[in-house]
Amino acid sequence: MAPFERHVFVCQNSRPEGAPRPSCTKDGKSDLLPQLQMFAKAAGILATVRINKSGCLDQCEHGPTMVVYPEAVWYGHVQASDAEEIVREHLVGGRPVERLRLADECVNTKSCPHRGLPTGA
Repeated sequence: MAPFERHVFVCQNSRPEGAPRPSCTKDGKSDLLPQLQMFAKAAGILATVRINKSGCLDQCEHGPTMVVYPEAVWYGHVQASDAEEIVREHLVGGRPVERLRLADECVNTKSCPHRGLPTGA
C-alpha cells in the first residue's frame, strides 16, 4: 500500500460545562468527521487521504478545528456543511479553503487575539 498523501485530523475534544476554554464538540462527536469521510469516499480519495478524529488540537477558541498535513493547513469554525467544499477544493483540488483557514499568527501561539474571548465572539 502506498503512503497517504495527506492526513486530516479533526478535533473531537469535549470539555466539561464551565471549562475555561470552549470545546470543539459537546459530546466528543460531530457530523464534520463522517461528512468529510463520506465526501472523500465519493471522490475516490480514501486510498491517498486519511481522515482521523483527534483529541485537542489546542485551537479551542477557533473550534471546531481541523488540520491537513503535510501542508499544515489549519481550519477553524468548520461545520459539517463545509465538508464537501474542503474535500473538493483542498483534498482533491489542492487549493485550501481560505475562508476557513486560521491565520498563521493564531496557530500554536498564546498571543492570538481570540484567546480569552467568550465563546461565539
